[in-house]
Amino acid sequence: MSRLIHHDVDRWAIDDPTAVAIHHGEADVGERITYDELSRWSNQLARLLIERGVRPGDRVAISIPKGPAAIAAMLAASKVGAPYVPIDPESPVARIALVLGAAAARVVIADPTATNTVEAAIAADPDAVIGTIATQPPAWPIDPAFSGSDAAALDDAPIEPPAVAADDLAHILFTSGSTGVPKGVMITHANVVAYVDWVIEHFGYTSEDQISGHSPLHFDLSTMDMYATFAAGATLHPVPKRVNVNPKDLIAWIRARELTQWFSVPSALNHMIRFDDLEPGDFPTLKRLLWCGEVLPTTTLIALMRALPHVEFTNLYGPTEATIASSWYRVDTTPADPTESIPIGVPCAGEDLLVLREDGSVAADGEIGDLYIEGVGLSPGYWGDDDKTAVAFRTDLIPGRRVYRTGDLAWRRGDGQVVFVGRADSQIKSRGHRIELGEIEAALATLGDVDDSAIVAIDIDHIDGSAICAAFTSPEELKPARLAKELSDLIPKYMLPHRWMQLDVLPKNVNGKIDRPALRERFEAAED
Repeated sequence: MSRLIHHDVDRWAIDDPTAVAIHHGEADVGERITYDELSRWSNQLARLLIERGVRPGDRVAISIPKGPAAIAAMLAASKVGAPYVPIDPESPVARIALVLGAAAARVVIADPTATNTVEAAIAADPDAVIGTIATQPPAWPIDPAFSGSDAAALDDAPIEPPAVAADDLAHILFTSGSTGVPKGVMITHANVVAYVDWVIEHFGYTSEDQISGHSPLHFDLSTMDMYATFAAGATLHPVPKRVNVNPKDLIAWIRARELTQWFSVPSALNHMIRFDDLEPGDFPTLKRLLWCGEVLPTTTLIALMRALPHVEFTNLYGPTEATIASSWYRVDTTPADPTESIPIGVPCAGEDLLVLREDGSVAADGEIGDLYIEGVGLSPGYWGDDDKTAVAFRTDLIPGRRVYRTGDLAWRRGDGQVVFVGRADSQIKSRGHRIELGEIEAALATLGDVDDSAIVAIDIDHIDGSAICAAFTSPEELKPARLAKELSDLIPKYMLPHRWMQLDVLPKNVNGKIDRPALRERFEAAED
């Protein structure tokens, strides 16, 4: 039988049943779920899904806060051959309704913290769910009342495996769409297993590892958190929400948990550094720090490498459509120049990065081109949207090959390392010049009194073209004229921002990334 995403948990439940699969909670002790308990818990939930009419290929929506219950529900859906659709319990009702409607979920599993929101979403679109909704907390051990009917459904022995192949869907991850309608990225079991196997071999994960679970479960980075942990027989430590919003608490929590592997988006790392709570040689058990999802400012990387000289630092790159990451770059020495770009590196096993010109020909070394990805991580496409799939996943560009257009610009160094430049749609024309906003952002991040920063552009009715806008945070009030003067030493005058806005905190989206559309709206509103 092909290896599916839930198989590793069941394997460790046999090989080392008392090993801790998940250590959840804020306290040092917290809640520990063993591999045996997680396997039996998901078996029970799988039977409940079958009882509610779920069959292979049906979609199971899961709206439960990050933790053991949500993970058990995901494994249960996989065991019945149903791709799961993780939904952020804190999403607005309208967005939940859009996702449920697009996924045509057979069943929604929600716990009490999300029940009202999910039920309101279903009321807003009664056709969004085909079937029933489970609204009781699927805690371990499961209360017989949860089944709602037959206590026999609580049998925790393995269910009869459905006819599911590696190329069948494991889950559908809904990401933001440019039109305002979420896009459902389809990910197969084979996509996940191929990436997880690379992680285990490349980074040497073992059953002794204590691994962070920083990302929310509807964000693709959590796929690596969970399934690489379970493949190694290691312990996953989901980062509690309250801990995550306070850098001081987060640093203390990492120390207490004695983590060996950390993986997150850069914003969490930026906050650790900017609140200056890291001690020299901190996190003595930490072996590796990985980041992905957006650019980590080189200033932050320098500070981290100086504070944690015993840790290995690796930049991962990849969109949701290519299953977590498609390339890697290990930073072996602390950068000397805070404006230096950190490469996204070379392909992971089974992947390829292509830097192409508009006509599909390969760009020369040093030449900026469109970045495409090819390989085992590529999604089958977007759920229920063949037209959008055909535009993004090209089969006509290079004969006999299927490639995904990332929308990013990059160039290849002579040593084969690929360097990310920025989004193709963030390259603007202003004052007669082609400008990459990422270059301005990188320069702004090096200014000493600036904490967080982001550069966006808004359209204005002016001969200069787009207006470059800078948003930033700082513990002190900073004059735009001073920042512009300091920036003018780093970038050409035509790249200097037209508009400035100091904020207490930059807006973030649900995945922890800077919410650039929200920033654009603020600058546009300021123009009115």
